[in-house]
Amino acid sequence: MPLKNAKERLQKSQIDWSALLPLAGGTLLLLLGLFCAWQTWLIADEGHAIERVHAAQDQAVQAMSDEIARQRGTVEKVLATVDPTTAMSNPAQTAAALRLKLPQARKLELYSGDLNEVLRANYREFGYAKAAQLMAAQSAEGLPLVQSVSYGNGDRRLSMVIPLGLPQQAQAWVWVELPFAPLRQRFDAISPAGGRLDLRQGDDLGSVQLFSHGSASSETEATGKPVAGSVFSVGAGLPGAFIVLPRSWPLSGLLALLGLAGGGYLLWLRMRLRMLSRVEAEQPEAPIEPRKAPAAVKPTAPPVAAAPAPPPAAPTLEVDPSIFRAYDVRGVVGKTLNKRVAHALGQSIGALMGEKGLREIVIGRDGRLSGPELSDALSDGLRAAGVDVIDVGAAPTPVVYYAAYRFNTGCCVAVTGSHNPPDYNGFKIVVGGETLSEGAIQDLYQRIASGALSSDGQGARREVDVAPDYIEKIVSDVLAERRLKIVVDGGNGIAGAIAPQVLEGVGCEVVPLYCDVDGTFPNHHPDPSDPANLEDLILAVRQTDADLGIAFDGDGDRLGVVSQSGEVIYPDRLLMLFARDVLSRQPGATVIYDVKCTSHLKGQVLDAGGSPLMWRTGHSLIKAKMRETGAELAGEMSGHFFFKERWYGFDDGIYAAARLLEILAGDLHGRSPEEIFATLPKSVSTPELKIELAEGEHYRFMDQLRQRAHFDEATLITIDGLRADWSDGWGLVRASNTTPALVLRFEADNGAALKRIQQVFHQQLLAIDFKLKLPF
Repeated sequence: MPLKNAKERLQKSQIDWSALLPLAGGTLLLLLGLFCAWQTWLIADEGHAIERVHAAQDQAVQAMSDEIARQRGTVEKVLATVDPTTAMSNPAQTAAALRLKLPQARKLELYSGDLNEVLRANYREFGYAKAAQLMAAQSAEGLPLVQSVSYGNGDRRLSMVIPLGLPQQAQAWVWVELPFAPLRQRFDAISPAGGRLDLRQGDDLGSVQLFSHGSASSETEATGKPVAGSVFSVGAGLPGAFIVLPRSWPLSGLLALLGLAGGGYLLWLRMRLRMLSRVEAEQPEAPIEPRKAPAAVKPTAPPVAAAPAPPPAAPTLEVDPSIFRAYDVRGVVGKTLNKRVAHALGQSIGALMGEKGLREIVIGRDGRLSGPELSDALSDGLRAAGVDVIDVGAAPTPVVYYAAYRFNTGCCVAVTGSHNPPDYNGFKIVVGGETLSEGAIQDLYQRIASGALSSDGQGARREVDVAPDYIEKIVSDVLAERRLKIVVDGGNGIAGAIAPQVLEGVGCEVVPLYCDVDGTFPNHHPDPSDPANLEDLILAVRQTDADLGIAFDGDGDRLGVVSQSGEVIYPDRLLMLFARDVLSRQPGATVIYDVKCTSHLKGQVLDAGGSPLMWRTGHSLIKAKMRETGAELAGEMSGHFFFKERWYGFDDGIYAAARLLEILAGDLHGRSPEEIFATLPKSVSTPELKIELAEGEHYRFMDQLRQRAHFDEATLITIDGLRADWSDGWGLVRASNTTPALVLRFEADNGAALKRIQQVFHQQLLAIDFKLKLPF
């Protein structure tokens, strides 16, 4: 009996793999079948889901159009009681009478038919958007379009311009502001049907999102549907179904059937094997032959206790690796970026500094609403790693760079989203005098992902206002020999707090435009590389009769310029002007420019006695190349300018503006800025064009393009993306390292050559992905 019991225990302790494998395989196939069935349903319903969102979009457009028509009709009904011929005899009295009949109006003003009083107005007080809407009414086909204006603190109003008399021969114009709440209520009342609805103002090149409701993760369509009678449009965010199988419901359905059938068969097979084994177990055992008693066995030593398991590793913070980009760390606040990520990044930077024997760092932030929280968390992380922090507060990125030189730390972090939308933020990082990029940025991520962070340090923190020192440093070195009148568009970015003081200090008359810092960027996107964002600046330059206009991006390290006639002077042409100036004092110096710049730049640098060098796009990559080559000047098509001659070599839009005004005002021939700009050669060219793609898809696209594209008779440059140069022009496509997009630019000697080059790229791009929506 003891032997039989031992045998039974041994049999029970052994794993019956013949029974277990069918169970595991059947369960797995059943799960796969169910997953494929779910995928089939998603694929079959995808088209209907999109249709439902588009139907909701149409419904919202109709609701908004009806509400605008209703409000316009109410106003027009009251205005119909006014005699146009006598209305302007006493505009104030007429306006007061109309306000009594329109108690809902927040503002109501009358202007003459020729709008002379608008043309002579001080637009800083009158309002640029208001002036633009009134003047656009004169040339509008039909009734002027309704738009909205924001007064901050959630006070948004509907503004409309209505003529007294025929629109083509208006004897007076009535400006009315009405509450926006009725439109908001009509918009919010429309269900997004599982997607998202966005209410936008402006066109697709320069629209501003006013309101949104629905799923934040929905995929935004590039274009919206216009709302009749207004500058509004309703955009749709399409629900993103989790579909991993090919989008063919017959195929996924077949896979579902195969999985369910195969799983069912294996489970049936297992049941059959269990029945057979049970039958065998019921058969009587053969008699066991008696054996001799076993010899005495020495008692075994008691089992040795197993070594205690090591304590579990400290939990690591899950961070989205996509925010660790080529030039900086950047993401969407509340989605991929928050204060915990900022704290961990501070610890990671502190660990790197500790390895290099560095103990002090400067931090500062731009004007975004998320800046204070992220900056504080970054500071806490740095201090936890034992690093002392010098906090310069809200300041342009160049001021943060300057402070690192001023306090001799060699290290700094600017908390900024640069030119990205308001919900973005990020970190530009310098350690040991080197702006981190690519591999060094990825090293920070690996430290966080592996939990290799220090948290027991006790670094100190002190707050310093370095802006006055920065302003004095520039003003003491740069001087405009004659007084130029300039309009400065701060784009509501942080540069607006300092740039006007700097440019007035060098001797210019400054007309500020959107220089109040507002992290929501209510007037236009803070990106001067997009011509659509320069329209208000061009209008202000014309209306104030200024010599030129200056624009900055969200954190002040990029510069945009428009001439008195309204021409956008692209940064690669500005670099020609800067090169002539620098090379007049530093003959033979190297001048670096990125792959997006004009082909004329090389010849201009050579003619001025310099050494031209084309390099990769990216402020950190350019600065690294400047250190390597000892270059005195560099620039990018995006508007970054780097002066080593008389400055520190970092990208500084404010300092570049001061140097530009010094050149223009000090011209030996007394020429106007317009005449000086005319000496800079130019071809027929495009601004930067962008194709938005999914995160990471732009890199995969470029890998395929390099392998498969063919550009006959062209010289290919592949240091950054793919640039094809012909004798009469060139084209470029590259993956952006700041946003998931392809960036393109084209230049040629004439329009026909430009069209030919674009057509070649058109064919090559669509050969890789025929679904691309090309902007040319």
